[in-house]
Amino acid sequence: MIRDLPWVLVSGMLFGAGLAVSGMIRPEVVLSFLTLQDLGLLFVLGGAVVVTFVTYRVAPKVLGRPPAGESFAEHPAKLGRDTVIGAALFGIGWGLSGVCPAPAFAGLGTGNWMLLLSIAGMAIGAWVHGLLQSKGGSR
Repeated sequence: MIRDLPWVLVSGMLFGAGLAVSGMIRPEVVLSFLTLQDLGLLFVLGGAVVVTFVTYRVAPKVLGRPPAGESFAEHPAKLGRDTVIGAALFGIGWGLSGVCPAPAFAGLGTGNWMLLLSIAGMAIGAWVHGLLQSKGGSR
């Protein structure tokens, strides 16, 4: 656990820097993308697709084992009702606020304290989800 901390810190800093450079930490940039006024974030999306593809498909074949772990884990994708509802709620929240969880936290580092409102909303949503899941049992 502790031995993985440098990898986690470097990855987090690289991810946060990418969000800052791309402008994703500024809700107005995201909203202009979502309203099709500025499509520059398509390059960010394309970069994310390439990194994800390489990470999940190429790296396990080339590396054999990850630099900070024993083996690559399988991540089965399941498309079901809960995934579709969750994606719709995420998209609605993103479209209304222009804020995604990671850029919200990264934006705090630039002094954009208004993002605390969005983070509070995400925390409340996660709390309500936890309440609903505990009442209905885990799936």
